[in-house]
Amino acid sequence: MKPLFKKVCIASDHAGYKLKEVIKNFLILKNISIIDLGPINDSSVDYPDFAKRVSNRVKTKKSDIGILVCGSGTGMAISANKVKKIRAAVCYNLTSTRLSRQHNNANIIALGSRLTKKSTALKLISVFLSTKFEGGRHLRRVKKI
Repeated sequence: MKPLFKKVCIASDHAGYKLKEVIKNFLILKNISIIDLGPINDSSVDYPDFAKRVSNRVKTKKSDIGILVCGSGTGMAISANKVKKIRAAVCYNLTSTRLSRQHNNANIIALGSRLTKKSTALKLISVFLSTKFEGGRHLRRVKKI
């Protein structure tokens, strides 16, 4: 994996906490700088609060890209996409992940810990962090969002 991004931030809710920790450790082993925005354990929390933390950090360019993990990925993506300039994509296989970057210039990946195997999640993260936006006709469309 040759990541395109230097500053990555991550957060989860209680359902995604364990997978968040796995992803964080995976990226640390790959020498990728990662900011963990919580939570610090698997006690019950509200996912919109953590989606907002990551989204605001990406929006203000304190991080290049974000990773969100909840039970399905959907709640995090819905919450993140409420923030202007955020394009969060729920990714579930290699094709959806690759296309989210190539065609949509997604800047946050949302994963479902209850729906995605750990090994698959790590592959999706690798693809997300190493896939370039194609621009061209896709840029015109992304600007309309």
